[in-house]
Order: sequence, then structure tokens, then C-alpha cells
Amino acid sequence: MIEAPILSVVAPCYNEQGNLVPLVTAVREALEPLQIAYEIVIADDCSSDDSWNILQTLGAADRRIRAVRLDRNCGQSAAVWAGLQAATGRYLATLDADLQNHPRELPRFLAAIQEDRCDCVCGSRVAARARGDSAVRRISSKIANGIRNRITRETVSDSACGYRIFRRECAARLKFFKGMHRFMPTLFRIEGFTVTEIPISHHTRLSGQSHYGVLNRLFVTIYDLFAVRWMQKRMFRFEVKARINIPPDPPAR
Repeated sequence: MIEAPILSVVAPCYNEQGNLVPLVTAVREALEPLQIAYEIVIADDCSSDDSWNILQTLGAADRRIRAVRLDRNCGQSAAVWAGLQAATGRYLATLDADLQNHPRELPRFLAAIQEDRCDCVCGSRVAARARGDSAVRRISSKIANGIRNRITRETVSDSACGYRIFRRECAARLKFFKGMHRFMPTLFRIEGFTVTEIPISHHTRLSGQSHYGVLNRLFVTIYDLFAVRWMQKRMFRFEVKARINIPPDPPAR
């Protein structure tokens, strides 16, 4: 019988054939010293390169490597969502497959969520980008985060960073929509969960090409911003006080 994982590492993937083996190797190297049960869940967003064949080979060699493939290219939010639905761990970590935010930091995230007793820990690339990114990327990222925070009344310094860890209860209450992955800290807070940030390193892409540019950061998300603001104003939480002939909700894993 396979031990239930403590941690599920979820990575969306689109045309990342050159990064998948290094990604899996890096996750293993980061987590093996912790001696915990873990799994790696990679969601392939219908890549047009050899990514799926590589994932099949990796999965055949190690049952802890699990993968799903979307029927068509649907975008990062759909891939993240599909990966989260397939994950079984007590804690769920998300990171991009391009190794710009390195898996070696996973133990820091796991320690932070366990020691701080919060529900979600988000990475912040602000300090690292100040040292390495071009002026255009730094400015566009700062403007994008400023606009998001102004409209959603948030204080997250790097809301677009995909490096996070959270309790599976958080994922259970997520509402899926296109662009969801950019607003997960805010969506968690809407549901009453606590969120904190820790600084992380930021590296150049190991292989392949980035799927995002300045326009993605500044203009593409405007509809999503107002949708999230609407959710903040209209959604609310409640608990069932009593039941008749209805079993209680199962406890969160």
C-alpha cells in the first residue's frame, strides 16, 4: 500500500520538454532529505512538443510522478486546476515547470506553513527581480501588482508568482475561472483563509521560451480583476448549524 503523501507538488506544463527531467530531479533532491511521502503532479496543457512522452516515461519509472493531459490548450489556470484536482497531499505546492523559481525552496515553504500555522504561504520575487530582471520587466510587474492591489484592496507584493503552498482545504474552496491562478491569495482570503509571503530567488529560464510578456502583465487580466472584486463584495461564508438525517461533512485531510 502506497503511503498517502504529505506534500503534492503541482506544476502546470506547456511545451516544457527540456525542463521536465531537471524539474523532477530538483524536486526529488529538495524533498528526499525531509523523509516525507510526496508526489509530483504535472498537468500538461496539451503541449505540442515531446512533453507528454517524457511524462509517460517519468511516470513509468516512478509512481510518485503523476500527470494529466488536457484535451486542448486551455491556459495556465486550467492546467493548475486540473493538477490540483489530481493531487492527494495534505499540503499542495504549486510552481512553474520552467525552474525560474527553484524547487530547492520547497522545504522553506513547508516549514513556513507548518510553523506559522497559516493556511497559505506565497512566494515573492520582488527582491530577487530587483537584482536580476530588466527595467521593463521590473516596471511592468510593479505596475501590474499595483493595479491588482488597488482594485482588489490587497497588499500582496507579487500576486502573479505561482510558487505557493497551501492546505488542501484551500483548494477545495477555490472557484475555477480563466485567470484564477493570478489571484489565488485573494481567492483564499475571500474564503476566510490566512495568507503570508516569503521572499524567494528568481532565475533565468533553463530551457524553452516564456509564454508571458509585458502586455500579459498589464492588460490581459483587467476582466479578471473586476470579477475578483465582484466576488470580494458579493461572496460570504456560512456554516451549517444543525442537520436532520444528513451526515456531517467529512473532515478535511
